[in-house]
Amino acid sequence: MLLHFGQVPVLVVSSADAARDVLKTHDRIFASRPRSKITEQLLYDGRDVASAPYGEYWRQMKSVCVLHLLSNKMVRSFRDVREEEIILMMEKIKKSGSSRINLSNLLSSLTNDVISRVALGKKYSGETDFKELMERLGRLLGTFSVGTYVPWLAWIDWIRGLDGQLQKTGNDFDEFLERVVQDHVDEDGDRNDFVDVLLAVQRDKSVGFEIDRLSIKAIVLVKEIYSLLDDTNSDILDVFVGGTDTSYTLMEWTMTELLRHPECLNRLQEEVRTICKGRSSVSEEDIQDMKYLKAVIKETLRLHPPLPLMATHESTHDVKLRDYHIPAGTQVLINAWAIGREVATWGPDAEEFRPERHLNSSVDFRGQNFELIPFGAGRRICPAISFAMVLNEMVLATLVHRFDWRFPVECTEDQTGVAESTGLAIHRMFPLYAIASSTT
Repeated sequence: MLLHFGQVPVLVVSSADAARDVLKTHDRIFASRPRSKITEQLLYDGRDVASAPYGEYWRQMKSVCVLHLLSNKMVRSFRDVREEEIILMMEKIKKSGSSRINLSNLLSSLTNDVISRVALGKKYSGETDFKELMERLGRLLGTFSVGTYVPWLAWIDWIRGLDGQLQKTGNDFDEFLERVVQDHVDEDGDRNDFVDVLLAVQRDKSVGFEIDRLSIKAIVLVKEIYSLLDDTNSDILDVFVGGTDTSYTLMEWTMTELLRHPECLNRLQEEVRTICKGRSSVSEEDIQDMKYLKAVIKETLRLHPPLPLMATHESTHDVKLRDYHIPAGTQVLINAWAIGREVATWGPDAEEFRPERHLNSSVDFRGQNFELIPFGAGRRICPAISFAMVLNEMVLATLVHRFDWRFPVECTEDQTGVAESTGLAIHRMFPLYAIASSTT
C-alpha cells in the first residue's frame, strides 16, 4: 500500500512475500534510513547504528557492535550479571507471598538493571531523574514531526513546543552520557561494560578507523532503549533504546499469554522442571534442551512483535517492486504485526496463541523466514538477537521453574486481556498482575 505523508511517499508492507522483496531481493536499495528532526536532535543526527543512513559510517559502526559488543564471547561474559539480577527478582517475588505482583514493573526493572550494568557499568533504575529522562526520550521518539514531512509547515512543530522539547531532552541526555563516559575515563578500572569496550577500541585504534566520542554515546544509548542504551558519545544510545523496551515487552507478553492459557503454562513448567529436576535453579546450558520454551517465545514474537512497525527503511534508488515503480526517497514501513497474523501463512487460527505450531517447524526469527521477522532481516537486522534471547529465555524459564502462576481473582477482563497500548513498542494497555506460589 502506497501512501503519502505530506511530500514523502510511504510504502506499507504487510505480507511476508512483499517483505522478502524489500529485505532480500532489493535489500541494498532499501537499506538506508530517512533523516528527521527527531533523530537529528535525539540520536546525534543519526550517528547510532539503528538510524544511520546506509553507507561506510554505518558499516563501520555495525562492525564495532557485532565484533566487539555483541559477539558470543561478550554475551557469555555478562552471564554473572544476568544471573545476579534474576536472583534479585526471584527474591522479590518470593517475599510477596500470596499478594498480587505487578509483573510489568518487575520485568521492566529487571531488564533496565541488566542492560544498564552491561552498557554503563551500574544500575540507574533507582534514580528518579534518569527514569524521567528515559520517559521523555521514549515519548519524543514516538512523536510525529510535521516539518519532517511538510517542510513549509515546520513552524507547527515550534508552535506546539516540539522543537523546544527535542532540544532540551537531547541536551539533557547528552550531559548524562557525557558524565557516564567521563566517569569511565577517570576511573580507568578493570570493568568490562560496553562503554569500557568502546573506549578501548577508540584508544587502541584497533578497527582501522576513528571512533569519536559522539559515536560512542549514540551506540550505547540506542541499544539500551531499543533490543531494548572528546568525541565518543553515540553508541551508548543504541544500547538503551534497543535493549530495554523490546526485551521487557517480550517477557510481559509471554507471561500474559501463559497466564491466559494455563494448559501452555503447565506444559512449559513440566518441561523446565523435568530438565532441571533436583536443582533449585535453571542454567543457561539447560535452555538448549527446552524446545517448548523456544516455541512459546516464537509464538509470542509472532503475535506480539516488540516493534509492530519496524524501523523505517528508505530507498536510495528508483526500483520496480511487484510491477510498481518505487522512486528513490520512498520510506518503507514493514508491518511485522500484520505479517505475523497472515492467514495465508499461519492458517485460520492465526489469531490464536498456539506454541505447538512451532515444534515441528523450521521457521525461525533470525531473518531467513520472512513470515516471522520481529527483529527485521537483511542488512538492517537487529545485531543483538542472541544477547536479547539469552536473557528472555533465562527469565521465563526461571519464573515457571520457581513458581506456579495465576491471575488474581479480582482482576477484570481488561486486566487479563490483550489490549495494546500505542507507541514505538507495543505494551499491554494495563499492567500485568499475577499471584505467584513458590514451589520450594
